Amino acid sequence: MIPEETVDEHGGFADRVHRAVAALRPGEVTTYGQIAAQAGRPGAARAVGQVLAGSTGLPWWRVVTTTGRLVPGKEEEHARRLAAEGVPVKHDRLRSIS
Repeated sequence: MIPEETVDEHGGFADRVHRAVAALRPGEVTTYGQIAAQAGRPGAARAVGQVLAGSTGLPWWRVVTTTGRLVPGKEEEHARRLAAEGVPVKHDRLRSIS
């Protein structure tokens, strides 16, 4: 369930990002670009990052860059949360992106 405060009024881009990220299962990882495409804005990966940065209650750690890079400044927490879900991380990157 998406926290009410994160749903934008018109079911727009932010709402679609929230729904896509909320649907990710533990251990499932995707990229900002894949979420942008699912939300109807291919190429808007940075916008996905901005939406997630301002959101609470979503599993933001299940989203990485296309190179597997973790969130700058939150690498330790990002790696810890992924590892808790069985996702291998090495040197602040995922070992592989599926």
